[in-house]
Amino acid sequence: MKQMILKLVECQKLTFGESRFLMHGIANNEVNEAQIAAILTAFIIRTIAIEELQGFRQALIDLSIKVKLNDGYGIDLCGTGGDGKNTFNISTVSSFIVAAAGYPVIKHGNYGATAVSGSSNIMEYLGYNFSTNEAKLQDELSRTNICFLHAPLFHPALKVVGPIRKKLGVKTFFNMLGPLVNPANPCFQCTGVYSPEAGRIYSYFLQAENKKFSVIHSLDGYDEVSLTSPVKLFTQEQETLIDFREIGLKNVEPENIRGGNTIEESAEIFISILENRASPDQVSVALANSALAISCIDESKTLEESVILAKEALTSGKALSVFKNLMNMQGKVKN
Repeated sequence: MKQMILKLVECQKLTFGESRFLMHGIANNEVNEAQIAAILTAFIIRTIAIEELQGFRQALIDLSIKVKLNDGYGIDLCGTGGDGKNTFNISTVSSFIVAAAGYPVIKHGNYGATAVSGSSNIMEYLGYNFSTNEAKLQDELSRTNICFLHAPLFHPALKVVGPIRKKLGVKTFFNMLGPLVNPANPCFQCTGVYSPEAGRIYSYFLQAENKKFSVIHSLDGYDEVSLTSPVKLFTQEQETLIDFREIGLKNVEPENIRGGNTIEESAEIFISILENRASPDQVSVALANSALAISCIDESKTLEESVILAKEALTSGKALSVFKNLMNMQGKVKN
């Protein structure tokens, strides 16, 4: 174990097997906190190699609690995080819009490591009960078209490194790993990444997984469609540039899509969008991200048609109903 850590400190690359072995060691508490911090720092200094990411990812899959949901039919909307932009919880609210539009969402998420509030912070605050119970999750998915998988419950290594990531306060290679290890392994994936380089790595990864995917990166650094700039889109077919102004969505100012300074403020923004009382810019960004996910899972829909579907799902109150129904299944709703 020490030899592999030494290799990383000396900026040498690990093999697939070494990376896999090292992640098993982290999960099994064979690597102490200082060593984990050193490993994370090594990958802050240099870009992770594809073989290393594959090895780390395989170890997490080896160790994970797996669930079978909807025979894999569904989409995960998530971002790597780590872009330093502190936006509101875009992928989380978009997940409810996509579910309301008629597409099953198997959402994977975690607590915020570099941001105030990750998707798990929001869902927990609002009353969602995290679980690994397959029957519970399938029941939620069948009845509301959405369920939520809290990453640390399914992946012991993520639970071990969580406090260290929080203390570091900067993006690490675990930001890259998170969206790749949904324990239900849904067939479709819509993921935002913090850099074009990360987008190309994801494209390689997901092609090998034989998934239908949309990987997105806003050119000014956001790991989602921010509408502050055009978006680089990676799919299994091609790499393209999308300007949402061409389908009727206006550009927005960065300050208009910032998240809250507390979990409570973030939750209020989330609810205000579902209740159709948010700002036009917040709504537009939620619709743009929802539309990309819809067009990913339903290739018969153009992006423009997907925006219309997403808008109807939100303004009709369907997305709010999906949220309320899911929370009612938890036995409580936080006001």
